[in-house]
Amino acid sequence: MVVALVLAAAVLIAAIDQVIKYFVYANMYPDGNISVIDNLFSLVYTENRGAAFGIFQNGTFIFSIITGALIGVFLYLLINRKFDSKLFYTAVALIIGGGVGNLVDRIFRGFVIDYLSVSFFPPVCNFADYCVTVGAVLFMICIITSPEMTKNKIDSDADEENNNE
Repeated sequence: MVVALVLAAAVLIAAIDQVIKYFVYANMYPDGNISVIDNLFSLVYTENRGAAFGIFQNGTFIFSIITGALIGVFLYLLINRKFDSKLFYTAVALIIGGGVGNLVDRIFRGFVIDYLSVSFFPPVCNFADYCVTVGAVLFMICIITSPEMTKNKIDSDADEENNNE
């Protein structure tokens, strides 16, 4: 049941991302720029043919493969549940949903539509990028605070102490 809810949330995230990108493309292509909050936040139509933050331009094929593989890894983790917490499920839903949103763009457009621009962070991003980023941070918190990870750390520290005596 939980897996189905996480996957439904991921599908919803990907759908929201695609709907936003549809409206951005329909209303801002080819070079729209709308200031929302002067000198702080604007919507800027950008076609990203690279990875995050526009690095490694023209790598659509390889980034599609990498994104697909990472989605597969998180699906595997979800199904095999190495972690069992709401934080884990939230992180996985955000990562898979954002990953699918950008993968759809790469496959069907050959580029990812970016549109969110803030003055203190120069790269233009999109909803899916922020979902993946927040999901990755939550996933790292989940790993760091996991009882299994803490238990393994305590056990390895105890083993190390015994070896030093």
